[in-house]
Amino acid sequence: MTSSGAPARTLLVRNADVLVTMDGQRRELRGGGLYAQGNTITAVGPASELPQSADRVLDLAGYAVVPGLVNTHHHMFQSLTRALPAAQDAGLFGWLEALYPIWARMTPEMLRVSSLTAMAELVLSGCTTSSDHLYLFPNGCRLEDTLQSAEEIGIRFHAMRGSMSVGRSRGGLPPDSLVEDEAGILKDTQRVVEAHHDPARLSMLRIGVAPCSPFSVSRDLMRESASLARSLGVSLHTHLAENDNDVAYSREQFGATPAQYAEALGWVGPDVWHAHCVKLDDAGIELFARTGTGVAHCPCSNMRLGSGTAPVRRMVARGVRVGLGVDGSASNDAGSMIAEARQAMLLQRVGLGPSAMTARQALELATLGGARVLGRDDIGALAPGMAADFAAYDLRGVGTAGGLHDPVAALVFCAPERSSWVVINGRVVVEEGRLRTVDLPSVIERHNRLSRTLVAG
Repeated sequence: MTSSGAPARTLLVRNADVLVTMDGQRRELRGGGLYAQGNTITAVGPASELPQSADRVLDLAGYAVVPGLVNTHHHMFQSLTRALPAAQDAGLFGWLEALYPIWARMTPEMLRVSSLTAMAELVLSGCTTSSDHLYLFPNGCRLEDTLQSAEEIGIRFHAMRGSMSVGRSRGGLPPDSLVEDEAGILKDTQRVVEAHHDPARLSMLRIGVAPCSPFSVSRDLMRESASLARSLGVSLHTHLAENDNDVAYSREQFGATPAQYAEALGWVGPDVWHAHCVKLDDAGIELFARTGTGVAHCPCSNMRLGSGTAPVRRMVARGVRVGLGVDGSASNDAGSMIAEARQAMLLQRVGLGPSAMTARQALELATLGGARVLGRDDIGALAPGMAADFAAYDLRGVGTAGGLHDPVAALVFCAPERSSWVVINGRVVVEEGRLRTVDLPSVIERHNRLSRTLVAG
């Protein structure tokens, strides 16, 4: 393999043991490859049908190549508070109440470094595009702190400007010290969209509007956020129907199911996706299917918090757009997209039997499914005209030994592997298992030091 450090003008991948295209025919090419010019794939096929030279050539014999994985829900700042004893065995509301006072001490440096750590972990798992739902801004923190990290890492990024406006004194869950004035929220949201959102095809950065949840923002903010997002042409995201307490809160406070509440406030449509939807009822599933509303399924977090099993098979069968999300690193407590695909497959099988979800269906949720949830037609598949985003996994290790009868299924069924090669926007970001864009040991050392400071107060 060539080893030039500069982004290649042209890139040739050849001889992969299997290349999973996720194209319209769902082709899986043995001995396949691809050719990219700049940030765009121009050819995919067997080696004999591809150019024979390029500025950068990757011979990936022994590897499985897949489209870059797409993460549709995260809270990257939470990587500072993983596995805290006070929150290890709590459900959603108790977990939040234990962590809110700690997060209130977040600083801009903590936000930047935690985002770097979370993004590094995602990329090393094969993720090339991630959203992030940042809904608290204490002590001068701004959305820009995460945008800086995304540019440094080199990940394709959907930054969701979240918010909380209803504190405990008004019947909400978060402490009053962590909520913002609603007029200020809307003003700053418009500012960051106008300053940073890039709607172009193959964009590396998009901004969205993301009030946190029904139990932390008002009806007015939900309505006004939807109106603002649509006036600016950007997407909408929030949490919905995550557990039984969430549903009970919605019925008690609003006299409606979470899906009914969302519909009444304009929070359905192809520009909207909701995280979790563990307790989405049949009427809600039909509503989402009819309106094109998306869902970010977060199986590890749902299991960790004891929230339940989202009805993903029913959603997909009825045509709901579904992608995968690792969720916050304090409720997962990991950021591996390939592990999330495995858990999605296994969790559906727990209650519905071994045919509930196949390995390929789980991998599709992690690629094409996520792209569709984020409203993108330029990622999630390896085909001419698509972004040059892909990950390669070494099939020669102990984790897949004995599983090469079906290497695509082995990626999901066997122990989750770190990616060996990751290319984002035509640029090699992970090379032979090493992240090239940042000094990861230094980032981890800073992250652990800041974590200790944050938790100690």
